[in-house]
Amino acid sequence: MASKEQFVQDIQSGYTFKRDYIDLGAGILDGQVYSEAPVRLPLRTLNRHGLISGATGTGKTKTLQIIAEQLSLKGIPSLVMDVKGDLSGIAVPGQSNEKIEERHQQIGFPFEAGGSPVEFLSLSEEPGLRLRATVSEFGPVLFSKMLDLTEVQSTIMAVLFKFCDDHKLPLVDLDDVRQVLNYFTGEGKEEIQEEYGRMSSASTGAIMRRLVELEQQGADRFFGEPSFAVEDLVRTDDEGRGLVSIVRLTDIQDRPKLFSTFMLQLLAEVYATFPEEGDLDQPKLVLFIDEAHLIFEEATDALMDQIEMIVKLIRSKGVGLFFITQNPVDIPAPVLSQLGLKVQHALRAFTAKDRKAIKLAAENFPLSDYYEVDEVLTQLGIGEALVTTLGEKGIPTPLVYTLLRAPQSRMDVLSPKEIDEIVRGSELLSRYEKELDRESAKEILKEKLEKAQSEDHQEKIRGQVKKAAREKSTLEKILSNPTARQIGNTVARELTRGLLGVLGLKKR
Repeated sequence: MASKEQFVQDIQSGYTFKRDYIDLGAGILDGQVYSEAPVRLPLRTLNRHGLISGATGTGKTKTLQIIAEQLSLKGIPSLVMDVKGDLSGIAVPGQSNEKIEERHQQIGFPFEAGGSPVEFLSLSEEPGLRLRATVSEFGPVLFSKMLDLTEVQSTIMAVLFKFCDDHKLPLVDLDDVRQVLNYFTGEGKEEIQEEYGRMSSASTGAIMRRLVELEQQGADRFFGEPSFAVEDLVRTDDEGRGLVSIVRLTDIQDRPKLFSTFMLQLLAEVYATFPEEGDLDQPKLVLFIDEAHLIFEEATDALMDQIEMIVKLIRSKGVGLFFITQNPVDIPAPVLSQLGLKVQHALRAFTAKDRKAIKLAAENFPLSDYYEVDEVLTQLGIGEALVTTLGEKGIPTPLVYTLLRAPQSRMDVLSPKEIDEIVRGSELLSRYEKELDRESAKEILKEKLEKAQSEDHQEKIRGQVKKAAREKSTLEKILSNPTARQIGNTVARELTRGLLGVLGLKKR
């Protein structure tokens, strides 16, 4: 092992930057905290993405809170996925106590309480600005993933999107998808088969059932207009602090597909909308994705390719992605290799499988002259983590056992009243509060079918008139013939007699 003096020198050298940075904490070696060994995150490389991982209860959420509030102070907005509902406190100043003061004394700088400007967003019934998107904005790949469709069903969904694009039919909500599927198997069946091939009615029926299942998960509230504009995430307040947009997801924990697909759609929207920025001195937006494993579970090869592409290229838009999960192995290797910052909290070794996972996790960090990484991973306390990031030249900094600073904001949740006050005070409330209902695929196809049915009805009436005219002409010819007229008179008399006979019998 190298000396303590060498440790301090290495940390100072590795974490000294020419441009602006965030103070995260101070280095620890052999149980001692060295305030002269500060651990910092350079703003210049935060668009190279990051990972915050660790077992439940080890402090991942507080680390997220620390980084988000420090970014806000630097004028950098962020978007946070609040799955557990414990991040709302970032909106108000925290309170100091004896433990916090002792921690900051060890780190080497004082604790300063402070809150961040916050915007609450919601996908469901939670209070906040309504997050909506149209079905068209999802595209067939993501929409098929959300419905958990088979390969054949996904092909039908791709045809559905193509048909709507070709015929200028806006796919806004789930009713639009349902109406197009009905058209595929009903009035438009021949047209669809001629243009795109035969569609299995069993497959379209299965997709219909998936739509019902999705509606039961509350997705019908998410699909619609007005769509949320991702540009509204990149805002600062009057003091120049970056806005922290918090998506409250506590009531959709049992609907992971809705959350994961929304997150992927949002990434795709940001990537498609934001301009190329090149190398910036600091990111223009940072996204924190909690429960990140939900995005990658059961992802198809095509979807994984799309995710990897977005992760690799979105940094050129000035956007940083932070994945928060329990173990680094939750993140696919091609994505994990793109994450420049790693903040690793403690992992627990309760089983042989856990120990294997810890050894595997240790291999994701740079080699260290000061720590046996797999051992340290099980010894980290709450508010402690192994940290490495990319320096300003893109070179990984030394791995350091870090005592993290305390959040400046409240480490507890806001009351419902406090949340409602923030929501009502939003300058965007009037823009997203009222749902729009413009003409889309449902209305256009319905009108088309009604028109077709009306034309069919008129054509049927015209046919009946022509038939009646032909029959009248034939009858006139028959009646003009003497023999036919005689036969007709005989038949008429026999019929009349029969009827009168029956009546007469009933009368008697």
